[in-house]
Order: sequence, then structure tokens, then C-alpha cells
Amino acid sequence: MSPRKIEIFTGNCPLCEDTVKLVQELADNNCEIQVYNIQEEPSRLQHYAIKAVPSIAIDGTLVLIGKPSRTQLEAFGIGQNDESFCTAMYLGMGI
Repeated sequence: MSPRKIEIFTGNCPLCEDTVKLVQELADNNCEIQVYNIQEEPSRLQHYAIKAVPSIAIDGTLVLIGKPSRTQLEAFGIGQNDESFCTAMYLGMGI
């Protein structure tokens, strides 16, 4: 089975940093996290028509806009296996 692709769109703000940390904390070993800074990756914003950050896309579908709660992330299937972690790829992220 191929890994789930979780894309997080950020703007170097505290809410964005909290979102990245929460997704990393909850994600299982069957996912790949990609973090995009909107200032450095503007073409990614156009692809999803993102108007606010943080925003999260899962497997190519924009699912959340704004800082998510643990419950919201779990509702989208993130956090089914709390004992393992994702492979994180930081693309254009300054943290």
C-alpha cells in the first residue's frame, strides 16, 4: 500500500508551526508529510486554490483550512497508530 500524502501549507506563523507539530505527533508510519511555505511555493497554493494558512491536503484533496484540532485530524484518519511516526519532508519550510 502506498503512503498517504499529507501536505501542510504554512506561512511561518505560530499557528502553522503548531499545526505541523500536531500532524507529526499524530501521523502513523503509512504517511508522508510535506510542508510548503506559501511564500516560497506559491504555485502549490494555486493548485488547491488556498486562501488561508495553515491548510492541509490529504491525498490530493484540500480537507482543512485553519489550525486543526486533534479531533479534526483524527476524523480524517490521521492518528490511527500513535506509536509510529511519518517520514517528514520539509519543502521550503524554515523551521
